[in-house]
Amino acid sequence: MKYPKIGLALGSGGARGFAHLGVIKALKDAGIPIDLVAGSSMGALVGSFYGAGIDLDRLYKLSTAFKRKYFLDFTVPKMGFIAGKRVKEFIKVFTHGKNIEDLSIPLGIVATDLLTGEKVVFKKGPIAEAVRASISIPGILVPEKYDGRILVDGGVSDRVPVSVAKEMGADIVIAVDVSRVKRNAEISSIYDVIMQSIDIMQTEILISREIASDIMIRPPVEMYSSRAFTNIEEIIKIGEDETKKQLSHIKSVIESWEG
Repeated sequence: MKYPKIGLALGSGGARGFAHLGVIKALKDAGIPIDLVAGSSMGALVGSFYGAGIDLDRLYKLSTAFKRKYFLDFTVPKMGFIAGKRVKEFIKVFTHGKNIEDLSIPLGIVATDLLTGEKVVFKKGPIAEAVRASISIPGILVPEKYDGRILVDGGVSDRVPVSVAKEMGADIVIAVDVSRVKRNAEISSIYDVIMQSIDIMQTEILISREIASDIMIRPPVEMYSSRAFTNIEEIIKIGEDETKKQLSHIKSVIESWEG
């Protein structure tokens, strides 16, 4: 029997993106293979760490020790409040300075070209640069300049990169959306304004992504702030629990696949 190639499309969503770890763990525990990953923003960060071969227990420990102060290097605002050099170094260390093509599974990292509006997909080259570009939330993180382009967050052009996973050869795409709009959210800083605006703008676009994916997992994490790295264990567990609820559906989609 020919087995389908299973792709994971991991969406953007700031701190809520730690739910992706729970999704990966639940799939692995159930024996569902992950043949490739496409990630936007936080989805790219989690995908790169997973692809670099860091085992899930270590990733869980690393995530729960994650504190904003470790990677925020504030700068005089010109194109963003955070310079992003620290976070790039952090990514480089934990992915062992590897290139995307060196990872254990194919990884597509989505960023957005601020000058042309185009979606840019990295499938090779330095992981740290690509992920740093993908997490550059407009107005917050200084854009990443790479290869003559000015790059910002992948979530701006493709919040849950289902089409990228398909282009990479996935027969079945499991999509994970962690950034549903939090209604009546407390808006008290410029960061809140920017993050909530991006979430709202992406809502309509995402409806078509849901149709395009074979399975859409939506961990209910909207009650958590996308910018507060304080409830990481709970967020991971929600990702795991939501995936477990869908396991029988996922297995039936795989079993009924005809290549």
